[in-house]
Amino acid sequence: MFYNLIYPLNEYFSFLNIFRYITFRTIYAAITALLIMLVFGKWFIAKMSELKLRQVIRQCGPESHLAKAGTPSMGGILILAAISLSTLLWADLSNIYVWLCLFVMTGFGAVGFVDDLKKINKQNWAGLSGKGKLASQTVITAIAGFALYEFGDWDTTLIVPFFKAFTPDLGFFYLVFALLVVVGASNAVNLTDGLDGLAVGPFVVASAVYTLFAYLTGHAGTAHYLQIPWLAGVGELAVFCGAMVGAGLGFLWFNSHPASIFMGDVGSLGLGGALGAVAILVKQEILLAIVGGVFVMEALSVMLQVGYFKASGGKRIFRMAPIHHHFELGGTPEPKVIVRFWIVAIILGLVAVSTLKIR
Repeated sequence: MFYNLIYPLNEYFSFLNIFRYITFRTIYAAITALLIMLVFGKWFIAKMSELKLRQVIRQCGPESHLAKAGTPSMGGILILAAISLSTLLWADLSNIYVWLCLFVMTGFGAVGFVDDLKKINKQNWAGLSGKGKLASQTVITAIAGFALYEFGDWDTTLIVPFFKAFTPDLGFFYLVFALLVVVGASNAVNLTDGLDGLAVGPFVVASAVYTLFAYLTGHAGTAHYLQIPWLAGVGELAVFCGAMVGAGLGFLWFNSHPASIFMGDVGSLGLGGALGAVAILVKQEILLAIVGGVFVMEALSVMLQVGYFKASGGKRIFRMAPIHHHFELGGTPEPKVIVRFWIVAIILGLVAVSTLKIR
């Protein structure tokens, strides 16, 4: 909004030229989202508590988690609101890629909102059915894909990290691949959201990495120098990613151990979907498996556990899945598990950035 309303006045006030720089708007989008979280955080927590929108604890989870019962939930509403408002203030609102990311994020967040409400109303961990979630996420992703095909640049080639010449064209199968990336990222973040601050820490790291990649991909000269695809207009997603970084840090202020509020499925599904959408639009889809390695690890642990349990007639690989519970039940304190996962996320983020030069 600031870009569209204020920047045109630069012919009268030259100092307003600063609004044309994506770097400037990205920084202030992050700060704005952070301030929204910090200013409204306490009020929002009190409101969720007043409305009795409290976390439902999974009965088959670690016994130590039963003490978390009664903690306000659905903090993702405030996170998504902070990201959306900050993006609308600082991004170029004529940019189709910004609107696509906002659409996917709010759409997936709406699915999570319904899921959270069902859990809270029933006081049962079972919310929406798995099929219902996947169907809703598929429809939202398909709508976004159709809009991208109609109004944006559609490219079915795949950029493979560490290789500059290997760019396979998936053709029609790219549609299926893109769907798997967005829906998979959303559900992987959802599975990771099991300890105080566990999901939001790696999310902030991944968002920061994609802030960099979005900016570089949208800058013709830099993209050519680094031998990554140049996509006109995609640089504006740096503003959106910056807002995600700021909102994530602001939420961590209240969600760090011991958490004053949980993000709920409205947050984890929405944020995961947003990451997946950015990865697709920036043409760094496979990179998400690296920078979001913590999310991948958590999702794989669940799939391996379930698969092995069924194949072996009741045996388990881990003490409990997702894998963060395995470490908890092994005697590692919750705060130590969380910080160690953050450290892994930071290392993976650095590896992801290194792919810009290792080609």
